[in-house]
Amino acid sequence: MGALFEAFRRGYTIEDVRDVSGGITRWFLHRFEKMAALETEIRAAGELGMTPSEIPVLEMRRWKGAGFTDLHIADALAGFPASGFKSLPEGSDEDAVMATRHKLGIHPRFRMVDSCAAEFAAVTPYYYATYEGGSAPIGIDHVPGIDEFTKQRIVVVGSGPIRIGQGIEFDYGCVHAVGAIRELGHEAIIINNNPETVSTDFDTSDRLYFDPLTLEHSAEVLLREKAHGILLQFGGQTAINLALPLAGRLPHLESLGLNLAMQGTTPDAVDEASDRERFEAFAERVGLRMPNGTTASTPEGVREAAREIGYPVLIRPSYVLGGRGMEILSNDRQLEAYMEEAFLSPDRPLLVDEYLGNAIELDVDAVCDGSEVLIGAIMEHLEEAGIHSGDSTCFIPPQNVSKKVLAQVEDWTRKIGIQLGVKGCFNIQYAIRGETLYVLEVNPRGSRTFPFVAKATGVPLARIAARLTLGEKLADLDFPEPQSEAVCVKAPVFPFIKLRGLDPAPGPEMKSTGEVMGSHKRAAAAYLKARLATELPVPTEGGVYITVKNADKHDVIPLAQELEEMGFTIYATRGTAHVLRDSGGVNVQTCYRIAEGLTPDALDLMRQGKIHLIINTPRNTGGAVLDGNMMRRLAVELNIPFVTTMAGARMEVQAVAEAKEGMPEPRLLKIAVLS
Repeated sequence: MGALFEAFRRGYTIEDVRDVSGGITRWFLHRFEKMAALETEIRAAGELGMTPSEIPVLEMRRWKGAGFTDLHIADALAGFPASGFKSLPEGSDEDAVMATRHKLGIHPRFRMVDSCAAEFAAVTPYYYATYEGGSAPIGIDHVPGIDEFTKQRIVVVGSGPIRIGQGIEFDYGCVHAVGAIRELGHEAIIINNNPETVSTDFDTSDRLYFDPLTLEHSAEVLLREKAHGILLQFGGQTAINLALPLAGRLPHLESLGLNLAMQGTTPDAVDEASDRERFEAFAERVGLRMPNGTTASTPEGVREAAREIGYPVLIRPSYVLGGRGMEILSNDRQLEAYMEEAFLSPDRPLLVDEYLGNAIELDVDAVCDGSEVLIGAIMEHLEEAGIHSGDSTCFIPPQNVSKKVLAQVEDWTRKIGIQLGVKGCFNIQYAIRGETLYVLEVNPRGSRTFPFVAKATGVPLARIAARLTLGEKLADLDFPEPQSEAVCVKAPVFPFIKLRGLDPAPGPEMKSTGEVMGSHKRAAAAYLKARLATELPVPTEGGVYITVKNADKHDVIPLAQELEEMGFTIYATRGTAHVLRDSGGVNVQTCYRIAEGLTPDALDLMRQGKIHLIINTPRNTGGAVLDGNMMRRLAVELNIPFVTTMAGARMEVQAVAEAKEGMPEPRLLKIAVLS
């Protein structure tokens, strides 16, 4: 749609666009053309000196009726400055347009979604906002009879459209938040523009608004509902990003009759946890250790940061979902390649951190009432730090962390929750190198692992968090002790067969689109259950292809020996085969690297059905990069399991041993109900 809009901006005719777009129906193209013309009108008005406070009522109604947001109107009046809309000065920004619109009494109407397709009258309380082509009546469209309602109205902001990095895991938290609100006798209102979720089922909330999760649309729902409170920490990063903007807009909304409490963690505490410089100051103040790092908003600043910290570095944009744009860089060449595609601005700096190689990563989900902390679970990632948490296999309880470090994790988690003043849920990511603990980041919101923690421990952590955001205390809640008889494993599910050309090797940017779980008294059996649930086979016979980087060649020897003892045929490239044969006594069949162009190579063996498991730790340089990419892509297409880390290889071999002994028995999961 953006391309269509841009075409009309550049003067294309409807027939031009229809020809190059493959024949889009003219009815739709006429409307795009009309909107582009209106945008040109807004921009021309700005060039003539019009400011947001001077927008006439007829133009405001017409522009809003065409679907332009307050932000787009402000940006167009300013001529779409190259520095971005966030650089607009006070009086020319989104706030100024909203203030003028409200002064003119222009608010959207809320209409019910016809969920019955006109077959009979729809009564489901699903609503959407519309300015009705500019003909909507003046004034706030309050819920009918709102002044006669006796219950408080609490709004929960969802996570919006499902995408990589933000999925139905956050919807789980929203549903529990609604349940807690209703348990306390209040009305629960949801804003979430995604019909494919449980939170948008007809009987989940009292009223549901299918509107974009932006400040403008959320503010209009709050005004319509005369809401008493709003919960932002259950909708992921999309929802929590509204905390500061909404707090800044509250005085204006109060002048229109809104008396709203922002429930739970304060916006200032959210900012302190999210803003890099503020959190570094907080960590130093309370005695926490962080990896060396800094922020940079210019290319030279990024280069200087990388030089000071030293390679390898972990570099990422700020305020992103799913680790988008995050990479581990090992040299200047890789940095320059990254910088060619990076977007830098003063309000969107890049974060440059020391990369903690060979470190164990932990995730901690916890809740706090402001004075007491309940730790839901400490999760150990199977993969080393640097793999995105959403793509990692993780274990509850941790399997390879000392009691001393676990005690320090619990201590730091309590410090962070209480000192930040968290009220509700929060998530912390730690890294352990040797016996040294580092804080990587703190998320003052529910995390994607909340459902897993509840199923693994039996403790309804999301429901507890919601009750705390609404003012209750941990000491007053009756919740069970977590189960300790079984190990629980969460494993990611990847869509690689659908995404042609994407390298399946995991990294700091999230790629998974789902997750599964296994539970058993033995860690290897729990991992086996989770692996089987991903629908990738766990082989019990056949061939294993091994090619690892130099640093892993001796570490892979015990795994190759165990696989050989279980009856597998071992295949390896020349360098790996030499070490396995000479240092490990493994009977290994040597094959060629793919780049050598000789046969048999890995691709030949895979197509011949001789390979049933691949152990490949990728290298970042040389021909091995392309070899690894081609091999992993073919493995996806042939449904051959592959592992790309040594930790993953060790667990995979243990799972194979478990599978040869027979499939582990099912185990019943129990989650307590909060009374």
